[in-house]
Amino acid sequence: MTTKILTVLGARPQFIKASVVSAAIAADTRLREVVVHTGQHFDSNMSDVFFDELGMEKPAHQLDIHGGGHGEMTGRMLGAVEQVLLTERPDIVMVYGDTNSTLAGALAAAKLHIPVAHVEAGLRSFNMRMPEEINRVLTDRVSRWLFTPTRRADENLIKEGVAESTITQVGDVMFDVALRHGARVTEQGGTLERLGLTPREYALVTVHRAENTDDPQRLRAIMQGLEQVAMTRTVVWPIHPRTRATLARLGLLENLRNRFVITDPVGYLDMVQLEKYAALIATDSGGVQKEAFFHRVPCVTLRDETEWVELVQAGWNLLTPPLSAEVIAGACERALTIQPAEIQPYGAGDAARIIATHLAA
Repeated sequence: MTTKILTVLGARPQFIKASVVSAAIAADTRLREVVVHTGQHFDSNMSDVFFDELGMEKPAHQLDIHGGGHGEMTGRMLGAVEQVLLTERPDIVMVYGDTNSTLAGALAAAKLHIPVAHVEAGLRSFNMRMPEEINRVLTDRVSRWLFTPTRRADENLIKEGVAESTITQVGDVMFDVALRHGARVTEQGGTLERLGLTPREYALVTVHRAENTDDPQRLRAIMQGLEQVAMTRTVVWPIHPRTRATLARLGLLENLRNRFVITDPVGYLDMVQLEKYAALIATDSGGVQKEAFFHRVPCVTLRDETEWVELVQAGWNLLTPPLSAEVIAGACERALTIQPAEIQPYGAGDAARIIATHLAA
């Protein structure tokens, strides 16, 4: 008997993670997968390109839901995903990470009594003001299979009273991705050539979280701190649509173009190239923090807290709340001089296989 898995995706990191898990599912004759794309990321470079570059099949269902407030977006997704579930009648619903798409998929399944598998379960920032924290906590609460990336994630769930029998530490699927696709990227051609960048001589920036983009003071501090970095090395910034809109509204976008190398969001392999050959990465993305570590590039995280505390403890990541330009510039300079400890906290690169095996059992 074949187990039918319906996977709900919506945001860039989820496509990347799903590329290896979907491949593992396809390789197991006991499993069949149907993919639903909520449309949360609707820019072609934020979603569609990943299906081409990572060898993924196009989604069976495209919901085209994006924009609006968190509650509005999640509610629209919830209703639309529910209709798909009633049509497809899967045995399992699988979700990834901590987005509105994650929560909508998990809630729709739970209300129809369809068991939920949560990939990247157990992560906590302990900041309930973050939409992502709310999404991940609630998703974990309604999931039958909790696939965790680290020992600390296990501990978080156990402290919350989650039954240990539902927790499986599989390692980080992003490590699977790094091993599978990282070797495909060299310093030749691609975005490095297009932007005229020299390997190991530029800093890469990504900023997209609402806590930064919706706070003019924090966003200005980030810009001004990076302007100081740009005095000594090239700063490359692929701008997220939300960040671009905010900068334009504040009248800062033109100023940005004069000081940094600005580009639209790039495809996955182009982004890997930018990460792999950077001298430094400054980001507020959880995924990029880990990708920096996988490629052994120093990272400054522009947030008040991070779920990946092991990278901070080992010195790979400098956690830096973006409260002033001086603090940000200082952290970027310091990150280039730290000698981090060698650690291997994210498994052996076989997380996707373990997940598929558990769901087929």
